[in-house]
Amino acid sequence: MNQCYGCNTCSSADKPLEGFIRELPMETSHHRVDHQKTKCGFGLQGVCCRLCSNGPCRITPNSPRGICGANADTIVTRNFLRAVASGSGCYIHVVENTALNLKNTAKSGGELKGLHALDRLCKLFDIKETDDHKRAEMVADMVLADLYKPEYIPMELVEKIAYAPRVKRWKELGIMPGGSKSEVFKGVVKCSTNLNSDPVDMLVDCLRLGISTGIYGLTLTNLLNDVLLGEPALRMAPVGLRVIDPDYINIMITGHQHTMFVDLQERLISPEAIAKAQAVGAKGFKLVGCTCVGQDLQLRGAHYEEVFDGHAGNNYTSEAVLATGAIDAVLSEFNCTLPGIEPICDRLKIKQICLDDVAKKANAELLKFDFAKREEQSELIIDKIVEAYKERRGNVELNLLPTHGNDHTLTGVSEDSLRTFLGGTWKPLIDLIAAGEIKGIAGVVGCSNLTAGGHDVLTVELTKELIAKDIIVLTAGCSSGGIENCGLMTPEAAKYAGPKLRAVCEKLGIPPVLNFGPCLAIGRLEIVATEIAAEMGVDLPQLPLVLSAAQWLEEQALADGAFGLSLGLPLHLGLPPFITGSPVAVKVLTEDMKELTGGQVIINSDAKETADILEKIIEDKRTALGI
Repeated sequence: MNQCYGCNTCSSADKPLEGFIRELPMETSHHRVDHQKTKCGFGLQGVCCRLCSNGPCRITPNSPRGICGANADTIVTRNFLRAVASGSGCYIHVVENTALNLKNTAKSGGELKGLHALDRLCKLFDIKETDDHKRAEMVADMVLADLYKPEYIPMELVEKIAYAPRVKRWKELGIMPGGSKSEVFKGVVKCSTNLNSDPVDMLVDCLRLGISTGIYGLTLTNLLNDVLLGEPALRMAPVGLRVIDPDYINIMITGHQHTMFVDLQERLISPEAIAKAQAVGAKGFKLVGCTCVGQDLQLRGAHYEEVFDGHAGNNYTSEAVLATGAIDAVLSEFNCTLPGIEPICDRLKIKQICLDDVAKKANAELLKFDFAKREEQSELIIDKIVEAYKERRGNVELNLLPTHGNDHTLTGVSEDSLRTFLGGTWKPLIDLIAAGEIKGIAGVVGCSNLTAGGHDVLTVELTKELIAKDIIVLTAGCSSGGIENCGLMTPEAAKYAGPKLRAVCEKLGIPPVLNFGPCLAIGRLEIVATEIAAEMGVDLPQLPLVLSAAQWLEEQALADGAFGLSLGLPLHLGLPPFITGSPVAVKVLTEDMKELTGGQVIINSDAKETADILEKIIEDKRTALGI
């Protein structure tokens, strides 16, 4: 381990955070970037195959085929399909658990905070039942039934939820998905040893996985969460390390499965729990948001003001959050929970508890969420965290950064809250776009990584470039955490926008960047795009709308990207996925896709160049629409 911890930290768009991390007396992911800067060229291009004992085989000009005869196109697309299938599986795991938790809540007569959202789903699903709990159970059952279908039986809800012109095109291309769990299974099977060797066929499967990922893992997860957790409501909220209040027992939450915290959230503010906290010298309990589950809780924060302290940061801020010394426990239930937090938790005596065994950390206690035992588990978790607080507080030095972030980021943005803000219709936004007051819309979504310029660097720089061109930005994912901590989601950020967008923002009192929350909320952006397209009477590829996953990180991001391409949207990536060793894959994704779905992949690591490219696409689409 490098003992000069501050000598080699990566840069960050968030300069106060960068300085804080540089001074830490412990190693974080920001320090390890330098040690991992030498990359394998074969891995970067995706031309390494280790599926059988003849390998690993590496493709070079002198060795254009592996021992089995697989060429670069087969190896690359096989690796790519495997990654997309894995990413899709992660999202399907989330929506399955969400549907099960909604079903069990309905069966037990539990609270449903979002009855308007339930009405919306029942209308989509043609459910005529009037009892709310029965309706919720029927909704959950219909989702689960689709998830469990074989891959050769089409999922029924796709046509009820997706935009009709897109469904028509998907049918023409033969990419309507069957049961989503089975699609993941088939994708994994297809890219095993000595099976599929057709690169185009495997890329088509990626589109099919993208559709099931998007409609179920993204769109439906949000709508199901709305029923159980309450719908987002617009409000101003604090963000950054400033949200951590050392007078409370602080619990950092990480992952994507907010419904696992429902019972615990309520118990943390019960008189009994508060008495336990006060008995050991704390005022009570607070949840500190981190990664996507924190973004989701922030989105719905109006419902949880008593227990939610605020959103501290994204995946690569989590180590800094723990290094403040004021976090007493980490509750994790899915990915974006870095292995790097483990030695920090050990050093600072922070209790780690995992609620889902897919996210089991090496030095954490597993208390797998069980709906039937949720009350007992919540009490057990509270008692364990109180004991951790007693052991560590006073024995661990606090290293707070109370000036980090800001206290008035606009949050609670959803397709419903934004439409309501506009008067119940998208017409005001459409009129602004038609008049050129807003040139177009960019969805800046997905992960944060430490490579594309550094922590959130490309994401933040690109966002600034886009809003300066009068393009409004909608965000979802860990990228949102970096953008909000850099102040671009406050009303004052209008000063960074071009003159026309700035005037719109100042008139409406909104920032030029609107935060839709977790990466799951990419599904919300799809709803916004679909509703705008329907109101304009056009298909999605015709909209002056572009996507950027500037600092994509994980296999889930590749599944997200496959969804974006299936929708027919231009998709920018700051770094290429590991496909550049295949001429076929590059051509299909960057050129041929425009004829297939209307989408295309754009690779560029420069913020200004990318903004110019995306602006030109938007301008061309405006011209085609005659605006």
